[in-house]
Amino acid sequence: MSLVTESDVGLASSGASPSDYLALLKPRVMSLAVFTALAGLLMAPQPVHPVLGLISLLAIAVGAGACGALNMWYDADIDRLMARTAGRPVPSGRLAGGEALAFGLVLSFFSVLTLGLCANWLAAGLLALTIFYYLVVYTIWLKRATPQNIVVGGAAGALPPMVGYAAATGSLSLSSLVLFAIIFVWTPPHFWSLALVKSRDYGRAGVPMAPNVWGPNATRTQILLYALALAPVGLLPWMLGFAGSAYGAVAALGGAGMIFGSFMVFRVRDGDRAKKIALRNFSFSILYLFALFAVLVLERIVAIWTGVVW
Repeated sequence: MSLVTESDVGLASSGASPSDYLALLKPRVMSLAVFTALAGLLMAPQPVHPVLGLISLLAIAVGAGACGALNMWYDADIDRLMARTAGRPVPSGRLAGGEALAFGLVLSFFSVLTLGLCANWLAAGLLALTIFYYLVVYTIWLKRATPQNIVVGGAAGALPPMVGYAAATGSLSLSSLVLFAIIFVWTPPHFWSLALVKSRDYGRAGVPMAPNVWGPNATRTQILLYALALAPVGLLPWMLGFAGSAYGAVAALGGAGMIFGSFMVFRVRDGDRAKKIALRNFSFSILYLFALFAVLVLERIVAIWTGVVW
């Protein structure tokens, strides 16, 4: 009698609830993708039609959700070994792997098709690239191969502003590339601050995160170096003239906060206090990125309504 069941190969029907399918989409990550894509869309020289903008953002949201579903399908084996991810729908057994894969592929297809038909094929191609990069380059290849996984793989999370701008204009611009750069440089100090606290989880799962390969002290140095690079990169929208003084003030204060927090991570290396400081830096990094894009979005909305350009 075979000991291999249908669920072992991820093909069984699980009777999962709607909330399990929602969890597959990684709603918090999806909301960040939509928010940053909105900023890219508003960077367009001419205001985009509201219906086109809404459809584009919805397609980007679905594409981001597809990334989450495909990631959870492939990573189920390591997710069940980590406390942070063991409760996800696939590793917990509430949803079969084959269902997650099918769900992710269907969402991928329709999100790219919708964006291509309703906006343009450059935006659709960039969304397809985002999904492919996140699944194949980051999840399947880099995540299990190198401690640089989150650096190189972070490009996938940085692409939504470019997708949003392309959806509005059918082209790319320096402003969309700068928004890409901000998220790209932000990702390592953000994620490695959490990885310092969760290094045992990653070690148990065999994922070569920076603290497990380079050691925690070398990782702390990298966090500080990236924060030092992030502060001026965050100021670029104001320096280059496509953001206003409110953005410049928030970027300057937030960049200083990132440097200070990362310096504290670098300085305090032992005990529970070091973990608390790393978690605080992780949380602050989320606030920093949200504040940058929130002010950028608000400034662009005001500019569209009033016709005032900096």
